[in-house]
Amino acid sequence: MIKFTIITLFKEALKPYLQSSMMEKAVRKGLAEFDFVNLREFGLGPHRSVDDTPYGGGDGMLLRCEPVFNAIESVKAKDPSAKVILPTPVGEIWNQEMARTFAQSEHYIILCPHYEGYDERILSIVDYKISLGKYVLTGGELPALIIIDSVVRLIPGVLGGETSAEIESFSDGDNLEYPQYTRPEDFRGMKVPEVLLSGNHGEIAKWREEHSGKVE
Repeated sequence: MIKFTIITLFKEALKPYLQSSMMEKAVRKGLAEFDFVNLREFGLGPHRSVDDTPYGGGDGMLLRCEPVFNAIESVKAKDPSAKVILPTPVGEIWNQEMARTFAQSEHYIILCPHYEGYDERILSIVDYKISLGKYVLTGGELPALIIIDSVVRLIPGVLGGETSAEIESFSDGDNLEYPQYTRPEDFRGMKVPEVLLSGNHGEIAKWREEHSGKVE
């Protein structure tokens, strides 16, 4: 079983997705577990502050070290082997090969950053720095969901078919899956290729191979 512990200020933004569709199925089948840690519980002072202004000036607020370290260490106290993931622009670009590597029976802690960013010293407690692309989001909750979904769906038994995750796009590097069709055969003049209706599995396999592509 794979487990994700998500450290966040906005658990309510994550739970609806993780409690539906394939994620709910994975939990129900005992293949995945999702836990939440409220970063605010580790905040400082009477207002449970988790952020402060940056040294040297500048706009925005940064996550402070103390709440983040204490939250992560509270999880590691129960499972020292848990690995910490931080969605961050300075991380390695996430891809399907990485998702397959992560789809093992392990425990991952995902820290969801917010505000302008985080104190750089937080990186010292992070095992995996992951970027989803060259753009910026308001917080780490969406990246956390994307990472979790892309990993959990690869666990055997989560998707319907035995080979569902083996022949799709990016299952082999930069490949793009062949076009697919279902009923009706003719929709507004757009027809399903005849070869797919032929029942000739050899020709169908050849057509699919010819119409698979690569990311340019």
